[in-house]
Amino acid sequence: MIYKRTYVIRICFRVIQKSLSDVAMSLICEAVAEKLVVKNLVSIRIADLGCSTGPNTFTVIENIINSVQIKYDTLTPPDLQVFFNDHASNDFNTLFKTLPTNKPYFAAGVPGSFYGRLFPRASIHVIHSSFALHWLSQVPKEVLEKSSLAWNKGRVHYGGANEEVITAFRQQYVKDMDRFLKCRAEEVVSGGLVVVLVPGRPDGVPHSECIGNVLFEVLGSCLLAMVKQGKIDEEILESTNIPIYYASPKELEEIVDENGCFTIERMEGLAHIPEAETSHAAKRLAMGIRVGVEGVFKGRLQDEMIDELFESYAKRLQQVPSMYSSGGAAILYSVLRRN
Repeated sequence: MIYKRTYVIRICFRVIQKSLSDVAMSLICEAVAEKLVVKNLVSIRIADLGCSTGPNTFTVIENIINSVQIKYDTLTPPDLQVFFNDHASNDFNTLFKTLPTNKPYFAAGVPGSFYGRLFPRASIHVIHSSFALHWLSQVPKEVLEKSSLAWNKGRVHYGGANEEVITAFRQQYVKDMDRFLKCRAEEVVSGGLVVVLVPGRPDGVPHSECIGNVLFEVLGSCLLAMVKQGKIDEEILESTNIPIYYASPKELEEIVDENGCFTIERMEGLAHIPEAETSHAAKRLAMGIRVGVEGVFKGRLQDEMIDELFESYAKRLQQVPSMYSSGGAAILYSVLRRN
């Protein structure tokens, strides 16, 4: 399955709104300026994990590089190399065609999952990842097994599901994040940084009240309605789950501490900025979700059924005003230093 993971959540969480975007960018630059040690380096290597293809990719990298160059001030600046990583299915041709012509760095593409090794040992100084690490490496197997207590019957996600389903998704997330940190621990130099921006939920907020989960619950209800209308087979619903988990700061902190390879320099939640409740906003949300998860349904539903599903979805979103003022959304910002 192919998921355009970074785009959809930027749309859904409205991180592209200037105020929140500026805050996030400022924090990323601050982390590099204050925490990265650059003395006696002739070259610095930066990796952007889950880069997708949008212009935001280059904006983040340019700001990180500016922060590095400011640190050098009057010193001879090092050579800079940037690695852009995403799944092999990512459109790297489009990405590199849109590279800035006057870029002050060497660019390279690195296809592959960031839940595995991507770089040689102790070779990377800064790793950045925005809106990617909430995606799981796979759907937990037990939520698709009818004999399992964690069978997620009638749903496409875990929001609002029973505790066994939530536990299955949480355990998959813990396993994936531990694997991610172990791989990055091999690749990042001592004192190097891992800067992560990821959608999550505030501590203490139930999964059923997290805005991302609400969005997918509504999508699942639209699919269920089509099943009841006899338009699609029930088996399609029973075999479809979206591999995303929204962690809380406490959960992420526990995983980092358990891993033991990194020190948490900073971790905080950035508030979600609600968008006005309008039909235009609902359509934009539906479009963003479709771009992100349409690959889940490709090969299972005919194109006209997918069109109908997301048309129904846009209409249903207008009937769920709570998501436009939800307190169950947060962007988690973390700066980790390699021990």
